[in-house]
Amino acid sequence: MGVNVAEADIGGMKKGLRRRMDSAVDVLHKELSGLRTGRAATSLLEPVTVEAYGSKLPLNQVGTISVPDPRMLTVQVWDRSMVKAVDKAIRDAGLGLNPATEGQVVRVPIPALNEERRLELSRVAGKYAEEARIAVRNVRRHGMDEMKKLEKDGVISQDEHHKHTHDIQEMTDASIKAIDDALAHKEHDIMQV
Repeated sequence: MGVNVAEADIGGMKKGLRRRMDSAVDVLHKELSGLRTGRAATSLLEPVTVEAYGSKLPLNQVGTISVPDPRMLTVQVWDRSMVKAVDKAIRDAGLGLNPATEGQVVRVPIPALNEERRLELSRVAGKYAEEARIAVRNVRRHGMDEMKKLEKDGVISQDEHHKHTHDIQEMTDASIKAIDDALAHKEHDIMQV
């Protein structure tokens, strides 16, 4: 009976480790989506907040953001009185963008990146990826320490310890591969002229 309880605990622990590793990969995807490439993406304007109706609102709550072509974003502002506030919010967001207003539509041309800026963005993406790898390795270390403790306390056998540590290593390898793939994809987007 004790073995079944231990197996259930270990299964729950492994699910928790998987969730924490997946969370590190998700955080990386969010950080990478905020890095500007030479191409337009609606995620570029996600951090922009607009002073509207006496409070700060995310841009997507005052208008519809779309990508009509690879070098242009548009914001269809729903309330005509908010157009100037949206324009100002985009200018003040520190993204290096200069919107132009046409009626209730705010057009945001995406300037091409120079080589120096591309290299800088690649370095930042690499830093984000390394932080995600460290987070995943810390989760792995925590799981491995738990397995050692369970074996030392006699809850699991040496064979079970090896099996479970192998499973944890496979989870780690899969997460690291996902991080490397995300970084490679982002670097490709950044370097594309």
